[in-house]
Parts: sequence; C-alpha cells; structure tokens
Amino acid sequence: METLILKQQQLDQAADFIRQGELVAFPTETVYGLGADATNETAVKKVYAAKGRPSDNPLIVTVSDIEMVEKYTQPFSDDAKALMAKFWPGSLTMIFKLKPNALSKSVTGGLDTAAFRFPKNQTTLDLISKAGVPIVGPSANTSGKPSPTTAQHVYHDLNGKIAAIVDDGPTTVGVESTILDMSVATPSILRPGAVTKEDIEAVIHRPVIDELHHVGAKQTPKAPGMKYKHYAPNAQVYIVDPDDDWHDVVAWIKQHPQPIGVMAFDDIIKTINWPDNVDVISLGNDARTAAHDLFAELRDFDNHPAYKIIFTQGIDPKGIGEAYMNRLNKSAGQMHFKQL
Repeated sequence: METLILKQQQLDQAADFIRQGELVAFPTETVYGLGADATNETAVKKVYAAKGRPSDNPLIVTVSDIEMVEKYTQPFSDDAKALMAKFWPGSLTMIFKLKPNALSKSVTGGLDTAAFRFPKNQTTLDLISKAGVPIVGPSANTSGKPSPTTAQHVYHDLNGKIAAIVDDGPTTVGVESTILDMSVATPSILRPGAVTKEDIEAVIHRPVIDELHHVGAKQTPKAPGMKYKHYAPNAQVYIVDPDDDWHDVVAWIKQHPQPIGVMAFDDIIKTINWPDNVDVISLGNDARTAAHDLFAELRDFDNHPAYKIIFTQGIDPKGIGEAYMNRLNKSAGQMHFKQL
C-alpha cells in the first residue's frame, strides 16, 4: 500500500483508517507510536506483522481520557488517581488489572493486565476522540531498531506497511514513557522514562520498586522493552563509561582506520583532537538533551552503512539519565568500551 503523510487538519481521514482496521502512526511527546483499534483483534495483529514484533511482547493502550481506561480496568486505587491527576496527560504509562475478557490477548500478551497511556499531544488526543476507540501504541519502527522521533523515521521503517503517518513534527522528550506497574502491591517501574522514581514517590508518599527492567527468556513481559533487544542501529554501539578516558578511545580509534561514529557531550567533543576517520555527533550538554537526541542520532548513523562501530557517552543513571542509560544499554547489548 501507499503510506500517506497526513497533517493535523487531515485527522478525519486518519480516524477513518483506524475505524477500518488499518494502521496509522501518530505523534506523542515521547516517540511516534503505531496505532490500531485496540478493540479490533485483526487490526492489532497487523501491528505485530508490520513491526516484526514478537507476539508475547504486550502493547500499550493509548487513550484520550481517563473514562476510556475505566471501561476496561478494575477500579483505580487512590495512588493511581493521584498519579493520574499529576502526570496525565503526560509521559507516564500505568499497568492495571483488567475486567474479565476486556481486551484481546493479542493486546495483553495473554496477561490479565494492560498498560495504559494518556499522551501529552493534542493531535493524537483528537485522533483517538475522532476514532472513538482506544488505540494500541507501540513505537512506530521496525522491532529492535531505534524508536522514531520524527515522521520521517517512521516512513523509513514502515513505508508500504501502514496506511498513514500523522506528522506533527519532532517529538519533545525523545525516549518512551515511564511504565509503572500499578497491578501489584508495591508500584514498580518496569521501564524508566522522563517521569522518575523520585517524581512518583513524591506523589504517592511511599517507596517504589525500580529494579524490574528485565525478564527471563521463558517469561512473558508485562511491559515493552523488558525481554528483547531494542533500539539497536546496524552498527555495534559501545558505551564509554563515565570513568573511561576518552583519550584511550581515541588511541583505539587511531589503530583502527575504518569509519567510526562518536556520540558525546559538547565538553568532551571540544577537548579532543579527533582523527579524520571519526564522525562526531553532539548529545548536547546534559542528560535531558542526551535522552532527547539518542534515537535520532543512532538513526543518522544507520543512513551511513560504512560505520560499524559507534562509541557513545555513558552517564550517571540519575533522573532522566536512568532512562537514557536504560535505552543505551539495550542499544549496545550491554557492550562497553573497556570490553574491546
């Protein structure tokens, strides 16, 4: 099929595609999502096929209001209500127990829970309202590749596989939402994002578990990103840890004359005399700019297949730095410069 690029004023056409069981990529403040009618099992299965996504990797359900969530879930706890009041719409996804047979197992990965997201993007909220149904919303990319932060990234991966892309410009956050499991006794962060552990604890006034980002090979993950390799460009990424000396990286590069990519903060870039075979890309000045730019810069290197190695700056996993390092570790497959 021909994948159309639609603007905000063409949302009626995008909503029609959703109601017809077709796939439409949509913008959020974090990354672009791949939308299909969450109540249409045939449409949901198309999402897995278009992305090449494993069938036991559950999907996030994206909504335009809290009432849309209440149709499918068990009653909210007081903590959940407080978090909704503070962070919705916004970059927090919450997992709730479902009413019996509320959603297809294609959405939930066979679990009795589902993750719900109320994004802070008016274009997508209008799209969902016009469609009249919640939409599944995994990142709109080929499974395992860096998530898309522009409509052009989506077109690169999914042109010909989906009906349309709603183009609302570049995203503002750049990494996916925080996923918080509210279906357990102690709320647990399954994927870090812009809403941090400290942010959540300040609202609910009790500790939150933040150590459950991975599951075993035979387990079904409750949230995306917990089991399979994610965010990986064609080149191998190596993390340059905060205690590594970038001059050692340069010394290694000088012994290997092939084209090599580097992604680092401006203060690092300015202090190094880089060899001619290096392409250097800035991650800005802090964790927030690094998180915002990570996926887009990894995708830039994918446009230049000569690059087989990318050295990328690691940082302390604090605040949004935890989300950045979570994505970077997955992108690198846990490979670090010191392992070379």
